[in-house]
Amino acid sequence: MSAVVERARAMIGVPFRLHGRSRDGLDCVGLAALALGRDAPFAYGLRSGDGTQAERWLRAAGLRRVEGGRPGDLALVRPGPLQLHLMIATGTGFVHAHAGLGRVVEMPGVSPWPLLTWWSVE
Repeated sequence: MSAVVERARAMIGVPFRLHGRSRDGLDCVGLAALALGRDAPFAYGLRSGDGTQAERWLRAAGLRRVEGGRPGDLALVRPGPLQLHLMIATGTGFVHAHAGLGRVVEMPGVSPWPLLTWWSVE
């Protein structure tokens, strides 16, 4: 199993908190940063739907855009017209900071939201 997936799964149950960057509370960017061992920005464009700004952070964090996703890769998805979201692929689903459920969860299967791009640290 990918070390990124292991670190992400270790955070399942952590409360959701907008701009959260620790085990006290995480949003999707905080979860991705901790799982990847990277610094997380506070201005990243996901809530504005600004894909260009989000991609700038992903590149600055040392990720590269890839075709298809493998366990440990990040999926950039669009859950709403002006919103972007990051999820970590596990091979059987995704780990992500779910605002509606109020915590980090693992969900099986494919993304319920349109997938825009895949990002990898490898």
